[in-house]
Amino acid sequence: MDNLKMHTPDKTKVNYEKLAALFPNAVTETIVDGEVVRAIDADVLRQEISETVVEGSEERYQFTWPDKKKSVLLANSPIAATLRPCREESVDFDNTENLYIEGDNLDVLKLLQETYLGKIKMIYIDPPYNTGNDFVYNDDFTENAGEFLTRDYQYDDDGNRMVKNLDRNGRFHTDWLNMVYPRLRLAKDLLRDDGVIFISIDDNEVAQLRKICDEVFGEGNFIAQINWQKKHSPQNDAKYFSDMHDYIVVYAKKSYNDNGWRRNLLPRTSEQNARYNNPDNDPRGVWTSDNLLRKDVQKTGLYKIITPSGRECLPPVGTSWRVPEYRYQELCNDNRIWFGADSNGVPRLKRFLSEVQDGRVPTTWWTREEFGDNQQAVREIRDIFNNSKPFDTPKPVVLIKTIINIATDNHGEDIILDFFSGSATTAHAVMQFNAEDGGKRKFIMVQLPEAIDENSEAAKAGYKNICEIGKERIRRAGKKIKEESPLTTTNLDIGFRVLKLDSSNMKEVYYTPDKYELSLLDKLIDNIKEDRTPEDLLFQVMLDLGVLLSSKIEQRKIGGKTVFSVEENFLIACFENDVGDDTIKEIAKLKPYYAVFRDSSFASDSVAANFEQIFATYSPSTVRRVL
Repeated sequence: MDNLKMHTPDKTKVNYEKLAALFPNAVTETIVDGEVVRAIDADVLRQEISETVVEGSEERYQFTWPDKKKSVLLANSPIAATLRPCREESVDFDNTENLYIEGDNLDVLKLLQETYLGKIKMIYIDPPYNTGNDFVYNDDFTENAGEFLTRDYQYDDDGNRMVKNLDRNGRFHTDWLNMVYPRLRLAKDLLRDDGVIFISIDDNEVAQLRKICDEVFGEGNFIAQINWQKKHSPQNDAKYFSDMHDYIVVYAKKSYNDNGWRRNLLPRTSEQNARYNNPDNDPRGVWTSDNLLRKDVQKTGLYKIITPSGRECLPPVGTSWRVPEYRYQELCNDNRIWFGADSNGVPRLKRFLSEVQDGRVPTTWWTREEFGDNQQAVREIRDIFNNSKPFDTPKPVVLIKTIINIATDNHGEDIILDFFSGSATTAHAVMQFNAEDGGKRKFIMVQLPEAIDENSEAAKAGYKNICEIGKERIRRAGKKIKEESPLTTTNLDIGFRVLKLDSSNMKEVYYTPDKYELSLLDKLIDNIKEDRTPEDLLFQVMLDLGVLLSSKIEQRKIGGKTVFSVEENFLIACFENDVGDDTIKEIAKLKPYYAVFRDSSFASDSVAANFEQIFATYSPSTVRRVL
């Protein structure tokens, strides 16, 4: 029973907790009257709501590095970009709820903020490990917010936006931190309140990653640091020690006590179940016996037990029975005490398998025998690609399946995101696990189309970039899963919509007066770029309005014009020209939540003038938008 506080709320504490929840990276420690107390870092807070770099030099406990404030700015800066659908590279585009997105994951994560804010149940990423040869994303810290708004999405001459982060580089840790920090900040916002993130990492950056995650997710939301045994055999040529494991760092969006993430149990092993049998044919099923003694003396446990054979049993000196005598008698009457096959042994407690926790608590030591290793991952990808190895560092499917099992709802429809998707092991694992338990989990893969080394196996097999490998793996893995279990995978979603990051569909219309020419004015009559399709426009509208990119899309004719209906008229969009009153009226009668048209779509000024009145008459609650 709690006591009444008998005073008004401590507003200072409430305000602190609100700020700490919104900006965990601003939580710090300072000295007040000689004592260390928790506080909010005002400089960090100012940076979070500023569009420019804020200077500050006060000493305090903090984790920082060169360009950290610029990386905060990078995470918060807007971009002018969109995702364009690519039907020809997709599988079952019209029906699938899975997504494969090509592009720099920083920009993609920004684009997903409106649509997938608080909707992702689980994130798994396997970012570059920063070993001295791995790539880090070459984000441009010299761009200001305005340049971010206007730049076209571009790759370098080699088809990528990545550079080698050599260990002799004076910014070895800095470049890696600047790469991962803004991406994790954006990723956190996409997680549901009961969401969780798993991050694979090695020794080189695990210390820095933990500090970053403490800032981004909050130190109190740290769940575990799993040691995964990635190798079977040691490297005899190792300089010091042969590394046999990697780490998987786990953070929740919210803590367990704050209605945050709840982990699932792993299935019990056959070895665990083998300890149970039923020598006395108990109708309650198989059981195992447990010690009835405790290693201390409790007065209530000091009593004599008579075995069925008549022998007297007393607890040895320094011990006592685990239960009081009355409770022992209840257990005995319920046939829950075992005296051995000869009815003369030391009494033990029967524990039935049917009453045991249905699963086992995950540990932080994951062996290769149960969770796979690098060799198994290579075998799997060779099996998928007809004995070819187009990707050097895949993860085993069972490893990601285990994470999905622990992290997501049983048989649920959770969304799983991997924004360093590589060879798309995560997509493979989602489909495989759905096939096994009947779930309807959905995946979103994000991958930069990093160019393939022209001397690699992948290049010789005809692949030009990592995205081509990932998409092909999903196609082949999905087909293989269905072929292996045709009866149970009839409704399994093995498709995916391919979306590609590109510059905005809208023309740049901001010019200084001296740049205007008559020909330019003619071009600006239509504010849509000439190479963009109506479906391109639709997906940018879906992004802007927060409509899931996996939503069902139907094309139909209304008043002779092609119209997109998304999620059964939740959104209706028409981007054709010469749209008249009749078409607008028919759309309004469908009472969509959103109705979107192009500014240049209306057949005449009178149609444009009638537009609002038509909707006011037939569907006043519809939210109307014009491109």
